[in-house]
This record gives sequence, C-alpha cells and structure tokens, in this order.
Amino acid sequence: MKRQEIDWDSLPAAGDLFGEMYLAEASPKPNTETPSEPAKPRETVFQGLVICAIAAAAAAWLSEHYMFPIILLGLLIGLSMSFVARDPRSHMGLDFASRTCLRFGVVLLGLQVTFAQIGSLGPEPFAALAAIMTVTFLAGIVGARLVGQSVYTGILAGGATAICGASAALALYGIIGRERVSQSQFAITLVVVSLASALAMSLYPILAEYLNLTDEQAGFLIGASIHDVAQAIGGGYAFSQDAGSYAAIVKLSRVAMLAPVVIIVGLLIGGADKSSGGAQGGPIWKRLALPWFIVAFFGVVLLNSMLEIPAPARDFALSISKGLLLIAVIATAMRSRLDLLLETGIRPAIPVAIATLASLLASFAAVMLIS
Repeated sequence: MKRQEIDWDSLPAAGDLFGEMYLAEASPKPNTETPSEPAKPRETVFQGLVICAIAAAAAAWLSEHYMFPIILLGLLIGLSMSFVARDPRSHMGLDFASRTCLRFGVVLLGLQVTFAQIGSLGPEPFAALAAIMTVTFLAGIVGARLVGQSVYTGILAGGATAICGASAALALYGIIGRERVSQSQFAITLVVVSLASALAMSLYPILAEYLNLTDEQAGFLIGASIHDVAQAIGGGYAFSQDAGSYAAIVKLSRVAMLAPVVIIVGLLIGGADKSSGGAQGGPIWKRLALPWFIVAFFGVVLLNSMLEIPAPARDFALSISKGLLLIAVIATAMRSRLDLLLETGIRPAIPVAIATLASLLASFAAVMLIS
C-alpha cells in the first residue's frame, strides 16, 4: 500500500502553529532578574489640599468649642503633621495652599476696609498710627539683629506686629520668599505673633482700665497695638461698646496699610523670585511691578468704598478669607522641618516680642499726646 503524502500547504492551522513556535523561539526573552518599576503616581493638588482642608476643619472645631485662637491651632496642627511633607505626592497641594490660598485670602480681606473708615480717623490719630507702625516695624528689625537673625526675619516680625498679625506675615513672606527666611523660622514667627495677640487681647483691656483711659483712648490703644483683627476688635469691646467701635476703625486703618507696606518692602528688597543681588540692581520697571494680589487688594478696597456691599456678603467674604488664610498657615507649617526648629531655638521669637513691646509703648505715648 502506497503511503499518502501530507499536503502541509493545505493546512493553514499547522502553518500558524509553526509560525508561532518560530517567533517564540526567535524573540528575546524578558529579563526576569530585574523586576519592572511600579508606575509613578501622578502629582496633583488634590492630596495635599485635602489634608490641609481636614486639618483646617479640625482647627475650626477646636477653636469654636474651646475658645482658642484658630490660627494658633492651625499652626500647631500643621506642625504636628509635618510628616505629610515627606511624601512627594503632597508637595503640589501644599505649595498651592501656601501660595494661592494665601493670595486670595489677602484679596478678600480688602472687603473689610473702606477709604471712608480711614478718613474718619482724623489726621492726628492717623499720623500717630503711622508713627506707631513705623516704630514697631523698625523694632522688629532691630530685635532680629540683636539676636543674630537676618534683616528679612526682622521685616517679617515687625511687619506682622505692626499691621495685622498672621495675614501680614503671610503677605510679607510671599515677597521675602523661603530662600531668605526658612519655613521653620516663618512658622515660629507665626506662632509667637498669634500667642502675643491672644495674650494682648486679655491683658490690654485690663491695663487700659487700670490706667483710667477713656473709651476713645482705650479703643486707640487696643486697636493700634494688638496684632490680629478679630482679637483687636474683641479686646476693644471687652473694655466698652464705644471703645470697641473705635478700636475697629483704628485696626482696619492698619489693615489698609498692608498694601503700601508690602509695596515698599518689595521695592527695597526685590521679589521672592529674584536673587537678592539681582533684585536691587534690576530695571526700575521690574522693581515697580506689584504682586497681583496686592493690586487686587487695592481694587477690592476701592470697590468696597464706592459700592454699598451688604453686610452678609462682607461677613461671608471674611469667613472665606479666614478659611483660606488658615489653610495657607497649615500648609506652611506642614512644610516646616522640625529638626530646623530645634536648631533655631527661640531666637526668631525675640524680634516679635520686642516689636510687641515697642508697639504697646508707642501706642500709649500716642494716646497721652493726642488726648
């Protein structure tokens, strides 16, 4: 019997099988010795921003239930959560919170001030207030130099004490930059400013009563020397209703000086994005360029002066501003290195203490002179 030959060409399946076997043998084998790297997680602002928002909610709850300054609580919570910054996925969100939230918070603060309020203070009290702020600002710089700190640390301490506490410190830090003042030094400055303001709110009304000051004198003393807006107004009302109203006018006049002071500081030292050497020697038009949030702050003050904005809208804007500034404070504290806090010690706190004392003494002298 004749053997039947197989026609392989008529069998496509067999050809496919042979091709697959040939390709499998010819293709390079995967390297199983080195495991493949895991996919790098995508960086977004979500992770860091959500953590800051949760910490801000915790600070708000504790402040409401235990009557503690909310900014100080936010700082302490942020410092206790500094380990979050070790994860690179949080960096973009923390940077967004510490910069963008800060700037929009400062802009919304302009809805609390009008040019009419500043004008109602009168020329003599306003001149005295400007002198007090100048003395306080310079005292912060002198205090920093006395303890071996940089001029930038003194500008931060003196400006925060002279204007409006943590809000001014955040705005000035946006001009100074983390290259000139470390975030650890900045965190200490914020902590001491908040503590000094809380202590002043409790002690200054008692001091004004002990000195037998009138309602207007007490309102000027408290409004011109206490750092934080809410605590200055609260301290004034702790003395009397009239003192609280006058303290509010004085304090809001100090808040209105935030933009001019930031502009002057920016012109003298240059912006945060420039090197310290090149900023002062650059073209004048670059040095005169204002940060957008300071221009927006001026615009909001002008808008608030020209239009009658309803009180509920202003209160809502104030709440949003406080929330944004709180988130910015928490993000900055989270980015602070606690090991550097141990190295710096209490030296960054001394300029704030000296500026606070100078502010009180200058305010008392002004009260005696213009009464």
